[in-house]
Amino acid sequence: MSMTQLAPGRPGPAAKVVRGAPPGRPLRRRFPLAPYLMILPFFLSFIAFGAYPLLFALRLSFTNWKGSGELRWIGLGNYTYLLTSSEFWASLANSGIMWLLIVPVQTIGAVAIAAALSQAGLRGRGFFRTTLIVPFVTPLIAMAQVWILLFDADFGAVNAALEAVGLPSIGWLTTTAWSKPTIALLVLWKTTGFAIVIMLAAIQGISDDVYEAADIDGAGVWHKFWSITVPLMRRAIAFYVVIATLGISQMFAEPYVMTKGGPYNSTITSGLFLYNHIGSSDLGLGAANSFLLVLLVFLLSLVSVRLLRSKED
Repeated sequence: MSMTQLAPGRPGPAAKVVRGAPPGRPLRRRFPLAPYLMILPFFLSFIAFGAYPLLFALRLSFTNWKGSGELRWIGLGNYTYLLTSSEFWASLANSGIMWLLIVPVQTIGAVAIAAALSQAGLRGRGFFRTTLIVPFVTPLIAMAQVWILLFDADFGAVNAALEAVGLPSIGWLTTTAWSKPTIALLVLWKTTGFAIVIMLAAIQGISDDVYEAADIDGAGVWHKFWSITVPLMRRAIAFYVVIATLGISQMFAEPYVMTKGGPYNSTITSGLFLYNHIGSSDLGLGAANSFLLVLLVFLLSLVSVRLLRSKED
């Protein structure tokens, strides 16, 4: 008998030895339940406070409901009424004027100030950065009340200063020509610090090697700013334009506190117009108004991102 016949047989490649498995029973794979239990509270809260209210509001936009009673289905009636309403388009026009008064000035100013604060030789950079962010963390309602006192037509400090130099007083909050610029000035004062923080973070993310290469090529300060800093900040600028557009479309507290939408409805923004529907318990019309605003802001955001997109994107 040969040694090959006496050698014990070895398990082939297909044979696997499972340690710890009971004989005659297949090994069952354990399902990792713990990770799913950890994220379950998030999904439950999202469904309860996010998905369900959104779907209910969408359903509500096709009904006539005053907050009680049965939901009466009217189809596209709310949307048709809003799209043919002069008040709805007037509120959008007021928000558009606010956007023109705020976003371009704020974006350009934030880029310029952030570029100045990023200079290594600037003294007191920490002080200036802290000072610029203070208005953003100040309560809005309190500052709106201060603005009312400053720009009061009869006893305001601004008109007193104008009269002191021989200029006529102005109805800052009582005339259609000056009410929107006055509110826009408050928004600029309060939110520009936040824009500067975003732009400053974008500038600090630019590598110093790019500027060193430009210095070797003999580029000046303005050339480096326009050809290096601004192009590499396009994503940050596009991001801020989108969130600023969203904020303008939702503007409510400023015109509500300062003018109540007047004079002659000249400061009724889209957010304040939406609030008026909710205040009159016309919830179906208010829901339809909100979805039209979502669609409009989405389209405007796409346009903004498209215009500010770099060639590499």
